[in-house]
Amino acid sequence: MTGRPTDEVQALAVIGLGYVGLPLAAAFAACGLRVIGIDLDPHKVASLRQGRSYIADVDSATVARLIGAGALIPTDDYESLRQADAIFICVPTPFDAMRAPDLSYIKAASEGIAERLRSGQLVVLQSTTYPGTTEEVVLPILERRTGLRAGTDFNLAFSPERIDPGPAHKEWNVTNTPKVVGGITPACAERARALLARLGAPVVVVSSPRAAEMTKLLENIFRSVNIALVNELALLSERMGIDIWEVITAAKTKPFGFMPFYPGAGVGGHCIPVDPYYLSWKARQYDFYTKFIELAAEVNQAMPFHVVGQVADALGNQGRPLNGARVLVLGVAFKRDVDDARNSPAERIIELLLGRGAMVSYHDPYVPLFHVGGDVFLRDRVTLTSAPLTAETIAGQDCIVIVTGHSALDYAWVVAHARLVMDSCNATAGVTFGREKIVRLGAPGPYTI
Repeated sequence: MTGRPTDEVQALAVIGLGYVGLPLAAAFAACGLRVIGIDLDPHKVASLRQGRSYIADVDSATVARLIGAGALIPTDDYESLRQADAIFICVPTPFDAMRAPDLSYIKAASEGIAERLRSGQLVVLQSTTYPGTTEEVVLPILERRTGLRAGTDFNLAFSPERIDPGPAHKEWNVTNTPKVVGGITPACAERARALLARLGAPVVVVSSPRAAEMTKLLENIFRSVNIALVNELALLSERMGIDIWEVITAAKTKPFGFMPFYPGAGVGGHCIPVDPYYLSWKARQYDFYTKFIELAAEVNQAMPFHVVGQVADALGNQGRPLNGARVLVLGVAFKRDVDDARNSPAERIIELLLGRGAMVSYHDPYVPLFHVGGDVFLRDRVTLTSAPLTAETIAGQDCIVIVTGHSALDYAWVVAHARLVMDSCNATAGVTFGREKIVRLGAPGPYTI
């Protein structure tokens, strides 16, 4: 192969400066590499050029320092790929309305690379996808458009992202979380491994891109299945008069053979709600049906409906119909203490509440705007603005629905001023008064209101 040795890689490009791409770009830039960050969103590019980060995992001071030093160069110009020795694809991989994979972003990025691909470059796909994408989608585009051959003229590999969104001080990040990589050839894998190792974390090489792609799906489907298990047990516990939160607390004292998962209003984020459908879609090409995985996804998808049903029942116990009720949703991010609202269960909950005639508002300290609707549950697309959280606001609601329990909120204060609280994430566990106002997911109830 005519490409330069890995230790001579001086410049790399990251396509997609979202929750995956920006932390990766910043980490490589901090390692002394010249990083070209490409994103077609002009607002992201402008923000970074001004030294402002829009992702909690990368603070603005770091962005400003890297931009000032010329180590991170944000742009929307694909022509800059010609300057890169290595290119990482970190674009979204959503599914469509029928839960089929949408690879349009990967295809577009691959086409953009192909127009500028030169001998010696390394291309690494990071976007979560089904096994076979690197070889069946990315590889043909790169080879067909250029006449170059992977493993001979350029390197191609897959290395899944392992981002844990959350506060910047969290334990695991892009520089210490072990990486997995699989290459089209052993030489491709080795070149990608050596480059990723510069981030500081161990790098595990697997036999192929397919194995690396399946590794990522296993990690997330493992969570999906276990969350579904505990969600189903939470529903059973409600009927049996058992507090599932007490049960989990007791079970996790076992030092072996048990890992705690917690029930909730559903699952969110980019990966856990999406990955089961990516694998199920691909499995059907092999006449294989992932019944167990699909059942878990069905259980998790049903949780927003259950939460709305609990709200309706609790209001009914007070003699108030859901139709016309004032409902405030607390927390619309998919996870505690993050600003990422992609696929949040709060979206479906709000849609269902609006569809049943409730007057819905929300508060989330991390998500100033929230979009719902535009689907079969709520035809019209609606944009909501986070409401200020005051005692008057809370007292004026018929029900407070806690979907995501951000640590910045004082839930005892919320309970003190609320008429009724539906707690889907056990955020009120430490509240010792006003228990008659609280209905909890997975716990005996409803309480006498």
